[in-house]
Amino acid sequence: MTSTHENVQPDRSAREAERTRIRDRYLRPSGQRPASSARGLHHTALISSDVERTIRFYQEVLEFPLTELIENRDYPGSSHFFFDIGNGNLLAFFDFPGLDVGPYAEVLGGLHHVAISVEADRWRHLCDNLARAGVDHAVHSEVSVYFRDPDGARIELIADPLGEMYGNKVL
Repeated sequence: MTSTHENVQPDRSAREAERTRIRDRYLRPSGQRPASSARGLHHTALISSDVERTIRFYQEVLEFPLTELIENRDYPGSSHFFFDIGNGNLLAFFDFPGLDVGPYAEVLGGLHHVAISVEADRWRHLCDNLARAGVDHAVHSEVSVYFRDPDGARIELIADPLGEMYGNKVL
């Protein structure tokens, strides 16, 4: 919880009690959960201020292949482009030439970060790529690396398998 003038630390025991209440009310054991109505994440779309710079970063540094570059159907002149992030999932971008969309900002209802699972040996290689490219990054728990893309979006590469978080099943 943040005030505009000072940081206010939440009451951690009250927050844990609230998580417990919500968990007890909504979380069902895996065998008792209904099947999801979704079949997967088709794509997450971020905004790019420079199409070529974004392609160089995601394709050359992170090694996510560019799969398509088309005109945005909703905004003529804008590009919509996609990167393969594995498992049939895509990371997409729009550019909005001529619009002053402003810099990346974390706001309520907005994006905190995108976490992308990679194999453990690729994770180490990609951390090295970030270092060689001069990208400021932070490693946490020896399985997560956080950094910002050229437009400031926070990205995490995590060596945990899909459906796991720090060795715990979350799916």
